Amino acid sequence: MKENKHFEVKEKLTNTFLKTVSAYANYGEGIIQFGITDNGDVIGIDDPDSVCLDIENKINDNISPVPDYDIDVDKNTNVITLKVKEGIFKPYLYKAKAYKRNDTATVEVDRVELSRLVLEGENRSFDEIDTNGESYKFNILEEKLTKTLGIEALNQDILRTLGLINKSGKYNNAGALLADENKFMGIDCARFGESIDIILDRETFDGHSVLKMYDEALTLYRKYYQYDEIKGALRNTVETIPEKAFRETIANAIVHRAWDIKSHIRVAMYADRIEVYTPGGLPKGITPDEYLNGQVSVLRNPVLASVFFRLNIIESFGTGIQRINNAYKDSSVKPIHDFSENAIKVTLPVISTSDSLTDKEKQVFETLNTLGKSSSQIANEVGFGKNKTLDILSNLEQMGYVTKKGNGRGTKYLKK
Repeated sequence: MKENKHFEVKEKLTNTFLKTVSAYANYGEGIIQFGITDNGDVIGIDDPDSVCLDIENKINDNISPVPDYDIDVDKNTNVITLKVKEGIFKPYLYKAKAYKRNDTATVEVDRVELSRLVLEGENRSFDEIDTNGESYKFNILEEKLTKTLGIEALNQDILRTLGLINKSGKYNNAGALLADENKFMGIDCARFGESIDIILDRETFDGHSVLKMYDEALTLYRKYYQYDEIKGALRNTVETIPEKAFRETIANAIVHRAWDIKSHIRVAMYADRIEVYTPGGLPKGITPDEYLNGQVSVLRNPVLASVFFRLNIIESFGTGIQRINNAYKDSSVKPIHDFSENAIKVTLPVISTSDSLTDKEKQVFETLNTLGKSSSQIANEVGFGKNKTLDILSNLEQMGYVTKKGNGRGTKYLKK
């Protein structure tokens, strides 16, 4: 078995394994096997029982707090297997430093990630941390609460009820984010022409309440993706991209982003789509499939999410992706969600039907189903060459008609 993020081999016992113990305890369980070379050759450990005791002593003496782990010896090969479990009392430090796995390497975490580990160990979120601000004003929040909940005026008791003031009497980061003015980076919007070198419009919304940022982004969306159509005596608003989908995407970006990263939410507007980039990637403890299916809802900023829920900006936790997809139920193209370690990208295409495709694109699209087919199967059905079929599938995927699952020979293409 090759080394990976959750598996490491050691030819012999040295203190270097302690960094990996810290990484597994901080970021997810993993296995270290002693008595195997980097090439995968099994050579075993001399006197494994004694070495097991050394491993225990080294972990107990050098990792703070001591993580939960198991040690086992294969009597046939004399290979020692150390399984380290993810802990709840983070951060787990080796020589006052915390570590994480980066593919097959173990590296020290930076200050931002260390702060996150501390918060996780305390079962707290970033939006709950005290801030130094003492003279915040909440006129925007008060106006929203008055319209939605009918309050007469915003006072300290209501701010405490909303969770914006801690037990110590100080405002927290959620309070700062909702204040009329703050120092957080917000939303950077750009409207592009035929290429990214042509910027037709640019607006940056930051330094003030996230509620105002949300409204400003929505106003810019309406400028470019809605228009009035008059039929007889009636005036109808036509949406080239569903407003419900954009609203939900921006609200999710604000509520779920990592606010400890000094980066904007980026909104790239094109003639055929909107791309929204959210800093921070997926919250820890949720997979892309769980996120897309709404199976698990992990709130990175629960206080902020609760306020957005009370204001009816978001409906219920965990339903955002479903609402975005439902907005495209009558469209042939669908939203696309891409994930990386540090960002989530949501692409909202202009509503379209298969009538907008070329004849060859239609031919390929019509062979697809919701179960999936390989490119070879599709090529045989439409009678095109393999390379041409792959080019068409790639175009359909970029336009949001098709999704791709699997890797290598197991890759399948299916209708979204």
